[in-house]
Amino acid sequence: MSTALSVTNLGKRVRLPDHALQILHGVNFELAQGQTLAIVGASGSGKSTLLSLLAGLDTPSEGHVQILGNDLNALDEDGRAKLRGASVGFVFQSFQLLPALTALENVMLPLELRGDADAEDAARSILGKVGLAERLHHYPKQLSGGEQQRVAIARAFVVDPAILFADEPTGNLDTDTGNAIANLLFELNAHRGTTLVLVTHDERLAARCSQQLRLHAGSIAP
Repeated sequence: MSTALSVTNLGKRVRLPDHALQILHGVNFELAQGQTLAIVGASGSGKSTLLSLLAGLDTPSEGHVQILGNDLNALDEDGRAKLRGASVGFVFQSFQLLPALTALENVMLPLELRGDADAEDAARSILGKVGLAERLHHYPKQLSGGEQQRVAIARAFVVDPAILFADEPTGNLDTDTGNAIANLLFELNAHRGTTLVLVTHDERLAARCSQQLRLHAGSIAP
């Protein structure tokens, strides 16, 4: 089984007026393709910073991240963006839907940006799979929180990503809706063989992943 993510001595430090703040230090791990990983830890432990570094949305102070064999340090911002567009999907706690676009248009957008000719058919198909076939032309403000997250999940999976990064995907939802969204996320992930990296404070959600990585004060807890 080939490696989806390889992380070596990863660290992140930010300069404050009177000192340097070490947010992450000496993070090492590998994740095989098709596996699921939960990143857990207390607030301020560095979870979201780590996710940003893994996805190439931020650059490390030291160390390396390889996505599908591509060293992010060797790529400029355009190169990292191209890699994300080709291989990476995202699901955020706050949904991040464009309010001026319908559900269908939000899901079509990443396909249109990369020039796919069948964007509408693909978007309609996956919105049907997430139970929103009757809500294609609704705008985000016309959808419940759970429905908006379903649209976000459809948008993430419609590009057939090799790796999906999810940051607290159930954090803004009530328990029942959150459970339904978690089930949908893991079902689609298993069906498509995607590698899933999930940041969560929910221990039950973390337990559904094949691996857990616990952060404490910016380092992997023993």
